[in-house]
Amino acid sequence: MGTKRRATEAEARALASSVRLRILRLCLDQALTNKEIAGRLGANPATTLHHVRKLVDTGFLAAEPSRPGPRGSTEIPYRATGKSWEMDVRESGVTGARAAIIEAFLEEIRLVDLEKATLIRLGLRLTEEDHAELQRRLQALADEYREKQPPPDGEAYSLFLAMHRDVSRDP
Repeated sequence: MGTKRRATEAEARALASSVRLRILRLCLDQALTNKEIAGRLGANPATTLHHVRKLVDTGFLAAEPSRPGPRGSTEIPYRATGKSWEMDVRESGVTGARAAIIEAFLEEIRLVDLEKATLIRLGLRLTEEDHAELQRRLQALADEYREKQPPPDGEAYSLFLAMHRDVSRDP
């Protein structure tokens, strides 16, 4: 399991936006232009460009070679660099980075036919050691699948996992 680097303030701020997190997900498998990103998000291209620039400036998106666009224009496609997987935003001092992950998940899951989704919900009681082991094993499993070379005929899936103290069960 790789060690995550503490995010700089600029990196943490870039990741503290559900829109930017969704842009990174959209550009994970294929390079997309700002116009294509805006279309997939149902957003204004000018607003999307602001987010794209922030992601490029912090190294989360990389511009690929420009290509001809409609009516003689030039388009720049962008691809996610994978850098966000290496970041730890917990101690960055930036609020909202963790909430942005949940917001992005909620925005994306609204697009899904939930009857076809795999949903797991589990209540546990763990010692501190068991909790640490479960976290380590889940992270190792996620790292293993992230490092696998994606098959060209593979379908796109997203995984969201949240482990938290269940304060509703506290006495």
